[in-house]
Amino acid sequence: MDIRSYLRLVRRHWWIVLITLMAALGTAALITVRTPPRYVASVTFFVTTPSQGVTDAYQGGLFLQQRVKSYADLLTSDRLAQSVVAESPVGLTADQVQRRVTTATEAGTVLLKATVTDTDQTRALKITEALSAKFVELVQKVETPPGATSAPIKLEVVSGPRVSASPVAPQPTRNLIIGGVLGLLIGMALAVLRGLADVRMRDAAALQRVTGSPLLGEIPFESSARNAPLIVGEAANSARAEAVRKLRTNLRFVDVHEPARVIAVTSALQGEGKTTMACNTAIALAEAGWRVLLIDADLRRPKVADYLGLDGGVGLTDVLVGDVQVGDVVQRWGEKSLLVLPSGSAPPNPSELLGSKAMADLLLGLRESADIVVIDTAPLLAVTDGVVVAVQADGALLVTQQGRTSRSQVAAAARSLNSVSVRLLGCVLNMAKMPKGDAYQYEAYRVTVPAAPSVPTGRRGGTAGTNEVGDRTQELTRLSR
Repeated sequence: MDIRSYLRLVRRHWWIVLITLMAALGTAALITVRTPPRYVASVTFFVTTPSQGVTDAYQGGLFLQQRVKSYADLLTSDRLAQSVVAESPVGLTADQVQRRVTTATEAGTVLLKATVTDTDQTRALKITEALSAKFVELVQKVETPPGATSAPIKLEVVSGPRVSASPVAPQPTRNLIIGGVLGLLIGMALAVLRGLADVRMRDAAALQRVTGSPLLGEIPFESSARNAPLIVGEAANSARAEAVRKLRTNLRFVDVHEPARVIAVTSALQGEGKTTMACNTAIALAEAGWRVLLIDADLRRPKVADYLGLDGGVGLTDVLVGDVQVGDVVQRWGEKSLLVLPSGSAPPNPSELLGSKAMADLLLGLRESADIVVIDTAPLLAVTDGVVVAVQADGALLVTQQGRTSRSQVAAAARSLNSVSVRLLGCVLNMAKMPKGDAYQYEAYRVTVPAAPSVPTGRRGGTAGTNEVGDRTQELTRLSR
């Protein structure tokens, strides 16, 4: 993956970044509020020794630089802390005083700085004053040779003791900046990990890569589709209806040299919207003046008749077993050139029935009686019915719901079609979350959908009207006989 892929994952899971950022800022603010203010008092010592001449001064300087390192440890020693507590009672033990003292030396110099940090400004200054006095006495005592009256090293206070006027901690601005940066980095990392761990199909580009087929449609999600799945009535002017019409155009021109006249609509799993897509695709094709026959070949969970408000008690299964003629059970839907063949009775052996010679002969005859035959099939990964039907069609249309099906499931569905040499016409990303800008652009441009255009005479036989649908039903009746 490149940097753009990671940025897309961060953008997709922006809410993780936001939540982590807010949590980090809240934690930083809480720590800042609950941290007691701390003050710093400091004092600086200068270490020197009597010397004569340049050589003595140079050698003495090197000697003192080494001694200053030892004095830094001496400033935090138990002995000095006990002397400070004994000299100036501040309500602290020697260990507590010792923990409050830090030292620092500057390389190449004989300066030694002692710092006392405390939550009480007055106490910090008091400890530093006692520390400076007792430290000078301690050095003189330690460095004085036995029998001598003075030490060869002189220690002087050159700065301080003084205490800071304002607390050095906490620092709200610094804490919030650090918290914000850490929260942002952690949030981005979590967003990337969440994206890498998410194997569901999230975008059209991934769907194309997994299936190896062109993207013929990207149907936007609309909450109203649950109660009104068909693109009729008010839904005919929706963005979803326009996307289906775009799918209709792409489907008809996916291969102009070998157009598909029998199309199997399927999906990897149940509930991805394949039946709704089959119905709406058939409606959109009929709107354009094509003579369309919609067949419900999902014999295990038929839904076409329910969606279209038709009687599905008698249909495809009854025709295949020879109980009825196809012309007797094909039903006209609406005022468009759309005929529907429901699923019929529930058979005990759907796969064998759909793969029978009767099914092949039926599709061969229907191919000549309609411009386009749209078949709703069973999901590919659940049962073999979908593959059995797709083999007999001119091609298959694979419907995938965004954010529901995993990439491995979609890939397995595509492989099941390719393994039997089914022509995968393309894929459709259903219930896609479209950018708000695209939705706004469509709403601004939307106009009332005009009536279906006239179709030139020829193979399609002109505009499908009431009389023509009746004639087409009679053709199906004659064909079945």
